[in-house]
Amino acid sequence: MSAALSDAVGSRRKKDWPKHLFIWGFLAIELLPLYMMAQVSFKNNAEFIRNPWFPSNPLHWHWENWAFAAKLILPYVANTVFVAVTGTFAMLAFAVFGAYFFGRYKMPGSGLLWSAFMVLMLLPGIANIVPLFSLLKEMSLLNTLYAIIIVSVAGGQAFNLFVLRSFIEEIPKDLFEAAEMDGATHLQRIFHVVLPMSSSILGTLAILAFLGMWNDFLLPLIILRDKELFTLGVGLIYLDGEYVKQWGQIMASYFFAAIPLIILFLFTMRLFVRGLSQGAIKG
Repeated sequence: MSAALSDAVGSRRKKDWPKHLFIWGFLAIELLPLYMMAQVSFKNNAEFIRNPWFPSNPLHWHWENWAFAAKLILPYVANTVFVAVTGTFAMLAFAVFGAYFFGRYKMPGSGLLWSAFMVLMLLPGIANIVPLFSLLKEMSLLNTLYAIIIVSVAGGQAFNLFVLRSFIEEIPKDLFEAAEMDGATHLQRIFHVVLPMSSSILGTLAILAFLGMWNDFLLPLIILRDKELFTLGVGLIYLDGEYVKQWGQIMASYFFAAIPLIILFLFTMRLFVRGLSQGAIKG
C-alpha cells in the first residue's frame, strides 16, 4: 500500500515539474530588476562595465553609494510619504461618503449623476493636463504638495466609487434599519456598519491608492519647481548626469526608493489578496 502511494506521489511530481519550472522561470523574470539594482548598487562604473551581471567581491563593495542614496533620497521619501498617506486617507474618506450615498439612497437625477461619474473613468488623464495646469495656476497651487494631493484625490474618486458602491449595496439592509431604529445618524452608520463590513476592500483600495501616488511622475513633474519639494518620481530623474552616469549611485537610490514598497507588500499582501478575492465572490 505504501509502495503504491509513493509511486503515485512520484508520478504526480513528474507531471507537475513543467508547472513548477514555469513558475520559477516567471519569478526569476520578475525579480531580475531587483537583483540587478541590488548587485549594481555596490559597484563603481569600472566594476559595472567589467562585470555587469554578477555580484562583486563583498570586500570591495562600495557602501558610499548607499550613503549617497540615503542623503539624496530621504527628503524625497518624506515628501512622497506625506503626499501618499494624506492623499490615501482623503481619497478613501470622500469615496466612502459618496459610495454610501449612491449605494443606499435614491433621489431624482442620482442615476444621471452616477453615469457622469462612470464617464470620468473613460477619460484619459493626460487630456486634462493643460486645463489642470491653468486651473492650479489660477488657484495659486503650483509648486505645492497640496496640489498633488487635491488632484490625486479628485482623480481617484470615480474608480473608488465604482468599487465601493457594489460592496455597500451588498450589505444587508437590516443592519442599516437596526442602526436607524437605535437613533444612529448617517455618520454613525458609516462608522459602525459600512466601515467594518467593507474593511477588506477598503484595505485593497488604500494599497492601490498609495502605490499610485507613490509612483506618480507626470503630475509632480509639471507642478513642482523647488527641489526641496520633489517627490521620488521626479527626484530620481535628476540622478542622470549630463555626461557620465554613476550607475552604482543610481541603482542604490532606486533600490532605496523601492524598500518602502517592498515592506508595504510584505505586511499587507494578505489583506490585498483578501480584498480582491472578496470582490471576485461578490461580483
